[in-house]
Amino acid sequence: MEQYNVTGMSCAACSARVEKAVGKVPGVENCSVSLLTNSMGVEGTATVDAVIAAVEEAGYGATLKSAKNEGHGMNQSEQNCAEDALKDRETPKMKRRLIASLCFLIPLMYLSMGHMMWGWPLPVFLEGNHVAMGLAQLLLTTIVMVINQKFFISGWKGMIHRAPNMDTLVALGAGASYGYSVYALFAMTAAQTAGNMDHVMELMHEFYFESAAMILTLITVGKMLEAHSKGKTTDALKSLMKLAPKTATLLRDGKEQEVSIDQVRRGDQFVVRPGENIPVDGIVLEGNSAVDEAALTGESIPVDKAEGDKVFAATMNQSGFLRCEATRVGEDTTLSQIIQMVSDAAATKAPIAKVADKVSGVFVPAVISIAVVTMIVWLLVGESVGFALARGISVLVISCPCALGLATPVAIMVGNGMGAKNGIMFKTAVSLEETGKTEIVALDKTGTIKSGEPKVTDLIPADGMTEHELLFFANALEKKSEHPLARAILAKAEENGEAEQKSEITQFQAVPGNGLSGKLGEDWLYGGNFKFISDKMKISASIKEQAERLAQQGKTPLFFGRNEQFLGMIAVADVIKEDSPRAVKELQNMGIHVVMLTGDNERTAKAIGEQAGVDEVIAGVLPEGKEQVIRKLKEKGKVAMVGDGINDAPALTRADMGIAIGAGTDIAIDAADVVLMKSRLSDVPAAIRMSRATLRNIHENLFWAFFYNAIGIPLAAGIWIPIFGWKLNPMFGAAAMSLSSFCVVTNALRLNLFKMYDASKDRKRKMKKVETAENTVSDIVLADKNESENKEETKMTKTMKIEGMMCGHCEAAVKKALEALEQVDTAEVSHEAGTAVVTLNSEISNEVLKKTVEDKDYTVTAIED
Repeated sequence: MEQYNVTGMSCAACSARVEKAVGKVPGVENCSVSLLTNSMGVEGTATVDAVIAAVEEAGYGATLKSAKNEGHGMNQSEQNCAEDALKDRETPKMKRRLIASLCFLIPLMYLSMGHMMWGWPLPVFLEGNHVAMGLAQLLLTTIVMVINQKFFISGWKGMIHRAPNMDTLVALGAGASYGYSVYALFAMTAAQTAGNMDHVMELMHEFYFESAAMILTLITVGKMLEAHSKGKTTDALKSLMKLAPKTATLLRDGKEQEVSIDQVRRGDQFVVRPGENIPVDGIVLEGNSAVDEAALTGESIPVDKAEGDKVFAATMNQSGFLRCEATRVGEDTTLSQIIQMVSDAAATKAPIAKVADKVSGVFVPAVISIAVVTMIVWLLVGESVGFALARGISVLVISCPCALGLATPVAIMVGNGMGAKNGIMFKTAVSLEETGKTEIVALDKTGTIKSGEPKVTDLIPADGMTEHELLFFANALEKKSEHPLARAILAKAEENGEAEQKSEITQFQAVPGNGLSGKLGEDWLYGGNFKFISDKMKISASIKEQAERLAQQGKTPLFFGRNEQFLGMIAVADVIKEDSPRAVKELQNMGIHVVMLTGDNERTAKAIGEQAGVDEVIAGVLPEGKEQVIRKLKEKGKVAMVGDGINDAPALTRADMGIAIGAGTDIAIDAADVVLMKSRLSDVPAAIRMSRATLRNIHENLFWAFFYNAIGIPLAAGIWIPIFGWKLNPMFGAAAMSLSSFCVVTNALRLNLFKMYDASKDRKRKMKKVETAENTVSDIVLADKNESENKEETKMTKTMKIEGMMCGHCEAAVKKALEALEQVDTAEVSHEAGTAVVTLNSEISNEVLKKTVEDKDYTVTAIED
C-alpha cells in the first residue's frame, strides 16, 4: 500500500470526492482517504504521478509520504518528517485566527446588538448617523472575512470543481449574509438621500453583518476544538514514533563507535549499557540484564535476558551490560512494524464507514438545494426577503457533514491506539471492526493454550525417599542429556536450588528411546521409561497405576533409580498457560463457542481440553487439516483462529479473523489480522472487547451525526414556526454546527478510558450452539476425515513397530523424518502404541523406512503391510 498526504480537505465530502477521483484511475484496486489524518492509502499498479494528478484535478493537493531506504528503514531526517506529519499544526493556526476574529467581532457586536437592542452608548461621531454605523459594520465584517478567507477559497474551489464541501456551506451562508447587508446599506443611503428616515430605521434591522462575522468566528471555534481533539487521537502513533532510537553504539574493529540509527546494518554488533534503549532488534551475544519491554508489549514486569535471547528496538536495558548482534534493522524492527500497523489501520476504512461516505458524497449539494427551496417557499408564503434569507442561511450553517465523516475514523484511531498501548495490534480498520463480531474461536494448542515448553508437573518419590533427593539425582543424570524433557527437569532443579552438583556423572550413556545411565561416585543412576527402569529394579503396582493416570492426563512419566533401588517418578508435560482457563471462560461469557485444535491423540487432547475448559476438542488434526476445520466452522458463524506456528498460517488466513500470538513465527504474524504482542491468551477476549467498544462508539457517533442533522435542518428551515413559533437565528445555527464535530470527536476520545481487561461488564449472552441437526462440528470434521480415509484406501499403508519413543517430542521427530521422504504422504505416529502408520504414494523399501527411523536413534522391530 502506498500512502499519501492529502491537503485541502475540510470535511467528509472532500474525502469522498478524493476517494472517488482516485478510484477512477486505471490500476487502482482500492483507495481509502482519512479525513482524520489527512492521508490516503492506495493499492494497485497505478503510478504515483497518476494518483497525484487525479487528486489535483479534484481540487486538492497530494504528496507521496517519505519512502523508506531500501532494506534499512527511514533515515533520521525521514523519521523526523514522519513524526512531523502527525504534528498538530491546525490548532495553533485556528487559535490565532480566532483571537484576531474576536478583536473585530466584539466591537461589531457592540454596534449591531449592544446599541440596537440594549441602547448602549456610541461614540459621538456615530450617534444618529445610521449610514456611518452601517459602514463601520461593513468594515469590521470585511476584516473578519479576510481573516477567515480560507473558508471562501476552499468553498469556491469546491464549487468550481463541482465538489461542494462544508466550507462551501459556510462561504455561502456568510457570503449571503454579507451580500444582503451590503444591499441594505446601499438602500439605506438612497433612503437617507430621499429624506425617508423611517425607511432608514427599518433598513437598520435588515443588516446581517454580525451574522456573517459570527458564523465565521463560531465555525473557527468549532474547527479549533475539532483540531485539538483530532490531535489527541493520534497520540498513540506519535508516542510510538518518539520511542524510535536515534543512535546506536556499534563495535567496529574492537572499538565502540556511536552512529546514526540509519547506519546500522544486519549483522553489526552493538552494545547497550544500563539505562540505555536498545537501538534495533537483535540477539544477545554476551551479558545478562533485565529489559523493560513495556513500550512494545505493555507488560510492566522487566524480562530477563541472557546469551541467545532476543532483544527489541525501543526497549530499555535496566541493569547489566549487553553485547548484541543486529538481526532486524530499519523497517524490519518490531517497533517499525507496530508503527506501520497503526499507520495502516488509520489509512484504511472500516466497512461501516461506507454508509457515512455515501451520505457525505451527496450531503452538501442536498443541503444547498434545501436552503434554496426554503428561501423560495418562505417568499411564496409572503415573508420578507430578509426573513427568507435568514432561514436559508440557517440551513446552510447548521448542516454538518464533518460529524458524519469523523464518526468512524476518530473511533478507529483511538481504538487502535488503545490496542497498541496494551500490546494488541489491529492491522487494519476492518480487523478492528470485525474482531468483535466473532462467534467461534478456534485455539491452537501448542504455544497458544499451552506454553510450548515442557515443565515438571509432579514429583513422586518412592517410599523412604524425599522430593529433594529424587530431584537431586534426576538433575545429576539429566545434565548430560539433550532431550527436551531433560531441560524441564534441569529448570525445576534450578528453581528448587538443586542445580549445583559437587561431582559430575561419569560413564554416561543414552539408550535412544529408552533412557539414560551414568555413574555418580560409586553409584549407578538410571532414568527413563517404565520398561527401561523395570528391567533393572522392582517398581510397585501403585506407582505403575499413578503413571498410567498421569499419562491419561497428557503427561509423560519418567522413572529414576540408583543401583537396584527405585528412587521415584517425575511427570513432565507441556503445561497450560496460567491465563488460558480464565481466558476461555471469559470468551464463553461473551457468548463465544471455544474450540481447541490439536494433532494429539484424542485421549490426551480431551485431558488438556478439560483443563482449559473449552467447549469442544478436535483432535488428530494434521497441519493441513486445520484449514479444513476452519472452513467447516465458518459455516456455523464468524470464526477467529488463534495460533502461533508456521502450520497455523493457512488456518489464520482462512478464518474470518486470524489472531497471531506475538511470540510465534513471522509467517503466522504476517498471515494474521490481529497480533498479540504479549503472547497471552487473555488478550483474545481483550481484543474482542476493544473491538466491540469501538464499534459501539462508532454507532453512537453516527447516531449523533444523523440525529443532529435530522433535527437541526428542519428547525433551521423554519418547519416549526407555524406550529410552535420556533425560529433559529443563523448565529445559533453556526454555534450548533461548530459543536457537533467537537462532540463526535470527544465521544471517540472516551475510548481512552475503556478497560479492555475488565470482564465484569461482559454480557452473559446465551452460548451459540455450533451444531447441525444431528452432528456437532467435530462430528462433521470426523466424518470428513473418515470420508477422506475411505477415498485413500487405494493408497498403500505400512505399520511400523518402533521402540524407544517416550513422548510427543519423539513422535514429532519420527513423523518429520518419515514425511520428509518423497514416497510418504503422511505418517501417523504414536509413542504410546509404539507405532507409525505410513501412507505411501509410491513403492518404497522397508529398509529405507527402517533406516530413516533408526537414524533418529529409535529401534524398528517390525514393518507390516
